[in-house]
Amino acid sequence: MARIEGVDLPRDKRVEIALTYIYGIGLTTSQKILEESRVSPDIRVRDLNEDELSRLRAVIGGIQTEGDLRRQVNMNIKRLIEINSYRGLRHRRNLPTRGQRTRTNARTRRGVRKTVPGRGRRRGAGKK
Repeated sequence: MARIEGVDLPRDKRVEIALTYIYGIGLTTSQKILEESRVSPDIRVRDLNEDELSRLRAVIGGIQTEGDLRRQVNMNIKRLIEINSYRGLRHRRNLPTRGQRTRTNARTRRGVRKTVPGRGRRRGAGKK
């Protein structure tokens, strides 16, 4: 089993895709890493030899990934909250931070609907 940066890579996937399981590495970064370490992107993880694994580890070691990157992202969010920026306020209130509408949608960020009395269509309006 190939283990890089504390992440077990899936054995049956191509290396190009398997590297994206590491936090901070997407498909484009994965392709650049493989090019730099001279490893074929079409090879499966189970077929990697120790030499190729060590070259991959060396290249990935120079990139900020996993715990360090998560810590940096969390510190950036905390900084935004502390300086009372608009984005920090949205983080604090657990609302979308990038200008999306919230009257409808935004369910991922806001969570399960909470029914509020008095909301919705008026009953009896227009009847006499």
